[in-house]
Amino acid sequence: MKRILITGGAGFIGSHLSERLLNEGNEVICLDNFFTGSKDNIRHLISNNRFELVRHDITKEYYAEVDQIYNLACPASPPHYQYNAIKTIKTSVLGAINTLGLAKRCKATILQASTSEVYGDPMVHPQKEDYWGNVNPIGIRSCYDEGKRCAETLMMDYHRQNKVDVRIIRIFNTYGPNMDANDGRVVSNFIVQALQNHDITIYGDGTQTRSFCYVDDLVDGMIKMMNNKEGFIGPVNLGNPSERTILNFAELIIKLTNSNSKIIHKPLPKDDPTKRKPDISLAKEKLNWEPKVDIEEGLLKTIKYFEKKIGENK
Repeated sequence: MKRILITGGAGFIGSHLSERLLNEGNEVICLDNFFTGSKDNIRHLISNNRFELVRHDITKEYYAEVDQIYNLACPASPPHYQYNAIKTIKTSVLGAINTLGLAKRCKATILQASTSEVYGDPMVHPQKEDYWGNVNPIGIRSCYDEGKRCAETLMMDYHRQNKVDVRIIRIFNTYGPNMDANDGRVVSNFIVQALQNHDITIYGDGTQTRSFCYVDDLVDGMIKMMNNKEGFIGPVNLGNPSERTILNFAELIIKLTNSNSKIIHKPLPKDDPTKRKPDISLAKEKLNWEPKVDIEEGLLKTIKYFEKKIGENK
């Protein structure tokens, strides 16, 4: 049994990770300031005596005795991270400094949840870990993109200078139950609009591409990366290399929800990436990991979740 800290543990991905680690017999400290996380995501875990919920903002120091740290804390959807851009970059940078300091003191292994956004609007396709990216450092997405890039720098410097045992993963688009209906991401937007028979909003002409990974697959990859004993610290891409256009994705969701929604187009936001697809060769080689959940299977589970949430809110 390990004692494991998850920052952002009440968020979409963090809540799934919390449940999985508890099911494996570990103690879990779930730390969240509930800016985008939700108690509803982890309410069913609170009665477990190996689960501890702490309201805390990771821009402030936190002290505990732990064996592993998963640093997930940071708003991840554009409307949320642009709402308070300064707070977003503080969360990434100060959050990394504080969790790394804790890992150094406890001699804990720390995994940084980085993002495909470190590649920006990529000029290389698909994206491999040795690509340095094409990021606008002064744009409206920079608070998130550059915050995550700086967090990766801090991880590597603490590893080189202080011998902290770090892991870096770059998460590509992930979906599944516990997503926030109002987070402004493609999957949640399209499903909620389709279930309510509202127009589905596509920004741009819909030819931009994304690759969608089901959350259970991602959690598998995170745990494999944390526990690998081969000295592999990353960074490593975790995502689904099955690429599709946004227009095709909207049409698939209309089909799966039996919706009467129509597709409408709005202008593409500034700095929005035109292509996004992970090269996961490194994850296959080093972690023996690749996604297993088919897109339709994962979407049907996610649709069922949102049907229930919408029904509860009526």
